Amino acid sequence: MNYSIIFHPKIEDDLKVFSHTQKKLILKQFQKIVKSPELGKLLGNKNGYDLSGFRKMYADNKQIRIVYKIVEEKIIIEVVALGKRDEMEVYKKASQRI
Repeated sequence: MNYSIIFHPKIEDDLKVFSHTQKKLILKQFQKIVKSPELGKLLGNKNGYDLSGFRKMYADNKQIRIVYKIVEEKIIIEVVALGKRDEMEVYKKASQRI
């Protein structure tokens, strides 16, 4: 079963900082997530950011993280943040958006 994917309104802003090549790598990961959303590693509490129920998937040799959750009753994947791990930036963004 393939899932639909929806994006947090600020994902467009997140994407602006990445190169064309990085965007293509992120898109490939989105395609994997839609087919097998359970591939992402479960997140819990990341340095004080409660991301229980969310998962992360890597792109660009683990330089970029995609934070998302599976919404089973709607058969959708909700991507809430994209970014680098530097100083937990991506997890901070995700925490603020949920």
